[in-house]
Amino acid sequence: MNNTGNTLLGIIAGTAIGATLGVLFAPEKGSVVRKNIADKAKETKNNLAENAIDFKEKIATKIDSDTDSLENKVEDIVSNVSYKTEDVITTLEKKLAVLKNKNKKLQKTI
Repeated sequence: MNNTGNTLLGIIAGTAIGATLGVLFAPEKGSVVRKNIADKAKETKNNLAENAIDFKEKIATKIDSDTDSLENKVEDIVSNVSYKTEDVITTLEKKLAVLKNKNKKLQKTI
């Protein structure tokens, strides 16, 4: 994501520098230079729009991927907790059975 942002910034900076140098060193008439600048501006606008769409799609794909990964991790955690809960319940049932036996022995002796 950071590389894409740097690439986009580089494209914008390169376009601006190129347009400035083109105006300074243009051998053509002013009207031709203005037309070339306008054309280049339209081209740059279209390139930026395409890059923005590509960037948006990459981000959406990354978010979907991360969401799926997170959902899988949550399912794994829930599954593990469920098994651990089952183990705790089993242990408590065993202890309860031991306590019931002790209680029965105490009731018989009294």
